[in-house]
Amino acid sequence: MKTGAAMKQENKQWKKNDSITLKIEDMTHEGEGIGKVNGFAFFVKDAIMDDVIEAKVMKIKKNYGYAKLIKVIAPSPDRVIPKCPIADKCGGCQLQALSYDAQLRFKEKKVENNLRRIGKFEDIPMLPILGMDNPYHYRNKAQYPIGKDKEGNPVAGFYAGRTHAIIPNTNCVIGAGENEPVLKEVLAYMRDNHIKPYDEATGSGLVRHVLIRVGFATGEIMVCIVINGRQLPKSERLLDRLTKIPGMKSISINRNKEKTNVILGNEIEVIWGNPYITDYIGDIAFQISPLSFYQVNPLQTRVLYETALSFAGLTGEETVWDLYCGIGTISLFLAKEAKKVYGVEIIPQAIEDAKNNAEINGMENVEFCAGKAEEVLPAKYKEEKVYADVIVVDPPRKGCDEELLSTILKMRPKRVVYISCDSATLARDLRFLCDGGYELKKVQPVDMFGHTGHVETVCCLQRV
Repeated sequence: MKTGAAMKQENKQWKKNDSITLKIEDMTHEGEGIGKVNGFAFFVKDAIMDDVIEAKVMKIKKNYGYAKLIKVIAPSPDRVIPKCPIADKCGGCQLQALSYDAQLRFKEKKVENNLRRIGKFEDIPMLPILGMDNPYHYRNKAQYPIGKDKEGNPVAGFYAGRTHAIIPNTNCVIGAGENEPVLKEVLAYMRDNHIKPYDEATGSGLVRHVLIRVGFATGEIMVCIVINGRQLPKSERLLDRLTKIPGMKSISINRNKEKTNVILGNEIEVIWGNPYITDYIGDIAFQISPLSFYQVNPLQTRVLYETALSFAGLTGEETVWDLYCGIGTISLFLAKEAKKVYGVEIIPQAIEDAKNNAEINGMENVEFCAGKAEEVLPAKYKEEKVYADVIVVDPPRKGCDEELLSTILKMRPKRVVYISCDSATLARDLRFLCDGGYELKKVQPVDMFGHTGHVETVCCLQRV
C-alpha cells in the first residue's frame, strides 16, 4: 500500500497531456464526472457515473486535477448518445450523455445531499422529482452571440465551456424551433450587406447578440438585435426578411456600446411591431419585453407555480407576501386564491411589467413595490407592522439575506413557501428558518432545465 508521501510524489509526476484511465465514481453538482487514480481526484467533463474512460490530463492542482475525456472504454448503463452533435464542445448542456431518467435521479440526489450535508436535515419529506414529458426544445428564450468564422463570415452559436469562443449552432436541441429561421435570416442579412459582427478583443464591429423570445401558448415571436452602435444599416432589408416569418410580432434593437460581458444595454428601440409579446402560464396572460424576467421553460413553470400554490394552502382569506416577484408571475397565481398579495422586486421595470400584467388580467387584489426584499419587508414590518399568513420567496442563486429571514421569523406567518434555484443556499436558509420555529413539511424538486445540472426546488414550511 502506498503511503501519502508516495502518492504525493506520484501526483507530481503527472503533467499536461498525460493519459490516464479512470472509473467514474461520482459527479459534481455541475455534472462533471469524478474519478480517482491512487486516491487523487480528477474532474472530467462529459464523463458520467460508472463510465470507465481514457482521459488526458489538462491541469494539476494541489489536491485534484482536471482531465479531458478521450475515449469511453466501458460505458455506464445510463450513457446515451447526445442528440446535439456539438454537446461535447458547447458549454450549455452538461448532461446530454446521461439518460433523462438518470438525470432526474442525479438532481433528486443533489437536492437531498445538500439538505443533509448543509442543512443537517435527517428525515427529509422529499417528494419524487417532477420531470418533463419532453426534455427537448423547451426554452422560450435564447441569446445567441454573433461572431465570425475563419473565412470572415458571420456565425451564431454558443460559447464553448469556460470560454468566449463561439461554437456555430443555429439549431439548439433545447431551444425553440423558431430560433433557426430567425438566425438564418439575420446572418444572411449581415452577409449580403457586409455588416460586421462584434469583436470582443478589439471592441469593433456592430452586431453583438441576437435575443429571441417565443410565446409557447401564443406562437408570438420577438427578436432583439444587440448592437455596438446607434443604428442598423439598411435595417429595412432585415425587416423584410424577418417579418415574413410566421408569428413575428416584435423587432427591436438594443444599444450596448460598453466593452463588457453583459449582453443587454439599457437602451431599446422598437423598429417594427409591438414592444412586447404575450404568453400564458395556465390562464394568466403575461406581456414580455426584451428586458423582462420570465421563466424560460413555460410548461414546467406552470408545474412549479401550481406546486407553490398548493403548498401555500390558500382559502381566499389570506394575506400573502411574494418576495423577489419579478414581473408578477407567481404573485398573479397566488392572487387567484388569496385575499391580498403584495409583491416586492428590486428591478423597477419588472415592477412596471408586474402592475401591467395585473391590470390585463383584471386582478385588483395585488400590489407591487420596487426595492430590495431584504430592505422593504424589514422596514415595513418595523414601521407599519405588516402582517402575512403566507410568505413566498423565490430568491436569486445566493439565497435570502439573514435580515430578511429574521423578519420572516418575527412576522410568524403560518406557512413559508421557498422556491430555490440553488439547493445549497436553500439548505442553509431552511436550517435558519427551522431553528427559528418552523418545520419542513414538503420538498418538491422540479426539473426546469433538462440536460443541465440545474434543478428548482419548492419547499413548504409550517410554523410549529
